[in-house]
Formats: sequence, structure tokens, C-alpha cells
Amino acid sequence: MRCSRCGKCCEETEMLLSGADAKRLKELGYSLEEFAFRDKKGFTRLKNREGCCVFFDSNERKCRIYKNRPLGCRIFPVIFSEEEGIVIDDICPMKNTVSKRELNQKGKTLVNLLQQMDCEAKKKNWVLFCHKGQ
Repeated sequence: MRCSRCGKCCEETEMLLSGADAKRLKELGYSLEEFAFRDKKGFTRLKNREGCCVFFDSNERKCRIYKNRPLGCRIFPVIFSEEEGIVIDDICPMKNTVSKRELNQKGKTLVNLLQQMDCEAKKKNWVLFCHKGQ
């Protein structure tokens, strides 16, 4: 796919984070509380600041941690819809540049990621990341 760098995917993000994502960001020197919160269902999510992801630089219109961004960000605009399953998010103006092959590949990665996150939420890994190495 091609990215227009519009930043739509970073606005009011609800991006889930895996334990591996959180660990990688902590290793960059960020504290978990700085970039994440735990939702009511037990999932770890990216925080927003001023309407955008905490890592989005609105002046430069780019991600400050692009090389280390969460897997869900790498997979975007492929998302999971409870009604439709694996789909391409309509908010992405470049959605038409995602090939069927890319949709299938990213869809498989997304299913695995969601299963992993579901398992982590049930195990409440947040406690582990809050107290390890801070």
C-alpha cells in the first residue's frame, strides 16, 4: 500500500498494544504510564494527547517511533470489524492501494495478534510491565 502521511490513523487512536509492543517502547526509554492505559476489558491501549496518538508529531505529520511502532500500526489499515471480520478501514484515504495479497497477509497477522492480546489481557500482563524494570 501507499501512505499519504495524512495522520488519520493516528487521530483518536484506539490502538491495542501487545506485551511485545509495550516492552519495545519501554526499552526506548518511555514509561508505560506515559504511552499506554489499560481499558475496562483488560487490554493495553495507546494513549492520545490533544486528539492524536502520543507518538504522533502533528507539526511534522509523522510518527516519532515509526521504526518501533506497534504491530497494529504496521498492519493498518487492515483492521478487525466485529460485524465484517478482517477489513480495510474506511478512514484511510489510501485504502484502495491495499492489494488483496496484502489484505490476506496482514489479516493473518492481525488474527494472530488479536489472539495473543486476548490471552495477555486475561493474564493481566499490565502488572508485569508496570513493575518490571521501571
